[in-house]
Amino acid sequence: MERFLSRLENKMGRFYIPGLMKIIVFGMAGVFLLDLFFFRSAVTASQLLSFNRALILRGQVWRLVTFIFIPEGSSPIFIFFTLYFYYLLGTALENRWGSRRFNLYYLLGILGADLGGMLTGYGTGYFLNLSLFLAFACLYPEFEILLFFVLPVKIKYIAYLDAAYLAYLLFSLPWAGRGSMLLSLLPFFLFFGEELFFSAKRLAWRLKNRR
Repeated sequence: MERFLSRLENKMGRFYIPGLMKIIVFGMAGVFLLDLFFFRSAVTASQLLSFNRALILRGQVWRLVTFIFIPEGSSPIFIFFTLYFYYLLGTALENRWGSRRFNLYYLLGILGADLGGMLTGYGTGYFLNLSLFLAFACLYPEFEILLFFVLPVKIKYIAYLDAAYLAYLLFSLPWAGRGSMLLSLLPFFLFFGEELFFSAKRLAWRLKNRR
């Protein structure tokens, strides 16, 4: 898989965007402010940019990309800390991988979300951004954050909770939601699936030997 990803990365050549996460975070902040100031408008910025299969098929193809700028939530405080966290995750991954590989990761996530949205009619950037968190947790499992600004918690434990939440969604969502979720998580599976598979295999082997 690493060889396959390296080939994809090399094919990108010079067509990548340094500081991509900064652009996405500022885009989300801009959309949030437009929605906040023009909330009484007939059509909000989020409505113009969100994923909508019917409108995409009518020619509004920009929605295949602009849905990544839709912020999650409506509280200014929540949005501030969410965007700061996304910026932290994205810049850490870009510093670890380099700009081109980080662009590849995010591009694969967009393509997965687009494919899921066109197949199921349900497209969102939520699971794509969640995949950034899972990638960060795999690379920096001992990194600590202050939960509720007081309690230090290692990122790997929050990742375990997110994994449990995804497993719950896998069984509780309708088929359209499941397909969209799995395809949006495509880059995480491509980048870390093989490693997680062998880690699970080693854990099962150790548990078997203990018995």
